[in-house]
Amino acid sequence: MTKPQILRLNDADNIVVAIADLASGTPVEGAVRTLRRIPRGHKIASHPIAQGAPVRKFGQIIGFAGTDIAPGDWVHEQNVTMGGDFERDYAFASEARPHEGLRQGEVPAHFQGFRRGDGRVGTRNYIGILSSVNCSATVVDYIADQAVRSGMLDDYPDIDGIVALPHGQGCGMASKGESYDLLARTQWGYASHPNFAAVLLVGLGCEVFQIARLKETYGIAEGDHFQSLTIQDTGGTRRTIDAGVERLRDMLPVAARARREAVPASELTLALQCGGSDGYSGLTANPALGIAADMLVRQGGTAILSETPEIFGAEHLLTRRAETPEIGRKIVDLIDWWTDYTTRNGGEMNNNPSPGNKAGGLTTILEKSLGAVAKGGTSTLRGVYRYAERIDRKGFVYMDTPGYDPVAATGQVAGGANVLCFTTGRGSAYGCKPVPSIKLATNTPLFQRMPDDMDINCGDIVEGVSLEEKGAEIFDAILAVASGQKTKSEDLGYGRNEFVPWQIGAVM
Repeated sequence: MTKPQILRLNDADNIVVAIADLASGTPVEGAVRTLRRIPRGHKIASHPIAQGAPVRKFGQIIGFAGTDIAPGDWVHEQNVTMGGDFERDYAFASEARPHEGLRQGEVPAHFQGFRRGDGRVGTRNYIGILSSVNCSATVVDYIADQAVRSGMLDDYPDIDGIVALPHGQGCGMASKGESYDLLARTQWGYASHPNFAAVLLVGLGCEVFQIARLKETYGIAEGDHFQSLTIQDTGGTRRTIDAGVERLRDMLPVAARARREAVPASELTLALQCGGSDGYSGLTANPALGIAADMLVRQGGTAILSETPEIFGAEHLLTRRAETPEIGRKIVDLIDWWTDYTTRNGGEMNNNPSPGNKAGGLTTILEKSLGAVAKGGTSTLRGVYRYAERIDRKGFVYMDTPGYDPVAATGQVAGGANVLCFTTGRGSAYGCKPVPSIKLATNTPLFQRMPDDMDINCGDIVEGVSLEEKGAEIFDAILAVASGQKTKSEDLGYGRNEFVPWQIGAVM
C-alpha cells in the first residue's frame, strides 16, 4: 500500500499539507502539481489564493496571502502575512456540554498513587529542597548533592529521590504586586505539591521574599512535611549545608512511610504542553493528546491547557466551549492583556512561532495556535486560572502562562498537575520534577532520531493509525506513568534546571 504524500484537512481549506518531502512536479490534487520541492510538514496551495485573501487550514484563517499564490506553490513566510486583524466569533458558551461521564462500555480507570494527608494524590514520592531566593540557590544544590553522595537514600527504595529546585528570583523585586504574588503562588504550589512527601525551604534571611511571610500567608506550620532554614541565622554556608542534610535525614523515614494504593483516575491532574512544534503537531500528537485529555475528563479527572501566546487566533475555539459566558470572557481578557504586554515590551504576538517552528512548517502564530488548542480536546471549559493558582475544579480548565515551556509547566505544576504530557515535533529536550513528563513525538523521523528522549511515536497517525487508537495509547501511558513507570526524561535525569517561575515585574 502506497503511503500518502499529502493531507487535506478541511473542505474549506485552500492548502494541503505535505507529509513527505515532495519533489517539484509531484501531484497534489487533480491537475495541481507542486511548483518546487516542498519539505514535509509544509503547506502547498491547492487553489489560487489572491493577494490579501485569507489562507485557510483546518477551516480557520492562519494568515493572508502577501502575493498572488498559484496552485501547487509553497505556502510559507515568503508569501503569507498576518495581515490585518479579522473578526473572531467568540459565541460564548454556545458549544458547552454537560459533563458526559463514562461512555457505554468504558470502565472506571485506576492508577497506583500516593494518598497524602490533605487528600490529594501524588504520582511520585520525592523530597524537595526549594530556595526562597537566588542567594540560597547554591546552598540548595549543595545540600542535595551532599545528601545523595552520603548514600542516605540507599535504605529507602520507595523514595524517588531528593530534588533541588533553585531559581533566580526572590530579591531585587517589589514586595507587593503581580510579580511577588506569582512567585508566592509558585513556591507554595511546589511546597505543598502531592508529589513531594516533604519539603525543605532554604533562604538567605534578608531577601524580599521572606519565608516567614510565605508561612503566614498560606498558614504553613513546620513539622515532618515542611521545614525551613536561613543561611544567616544558621551560621553561614557550611553550617546551613550540614543542617540541611540533617533535616533531610530526619525527613526520610517519614517520606518512606508512603505507599502506593489504587486510586481512581479522577485524582489525576494532567498538564498539557507542547514545544518545538512543527507542521505535524496539529495533525498527530496534539489532537491525539486531546482525545486522551477528553478520556481523562470523562473519568472525572482534570486537564490543564496553557500557553496563552499560543492560543492567539484560536481563542474563539475555547470561548465557544466555555461553561458560561463569564468563563469565556476571561479567555478574551487574557488575550487582550498579552497583546498589550508584548506591545509594551517591543514585541508582537507573531514573534511566536520560533525559527524551529517555521523550519518545521508553521508560518504564523495563528497556525501554531490551532494545533496547540487541539491538545485540549473537545470537553467543556470549566475554569480559567491565573499563573500557578491552585486548580480547584475537575474537568478541562485553562491556566494563563507564557508559551515558554519551562515557565508554563512550572505554573501548571504549582497549580497541582501531577502528570504531564509534552508533544514535540522538533525534539524539545525537557523533563520535569517532581512531575513525570511523557514526551510525544509528532513525526516518526523524530522518534527514530531521538529514541532516548521520546516515549510515544504519534507519527504513525499519518500512516493509518487512528487518532482514537493513539489517544487510548496515550491515556494508558498516563496511567502507567502515574503508577510509577519511569519516562525517558526521568531516565535521563531531567528536571533539576526546568523549575522556572514566571518573572514579569521590574528587576530593581
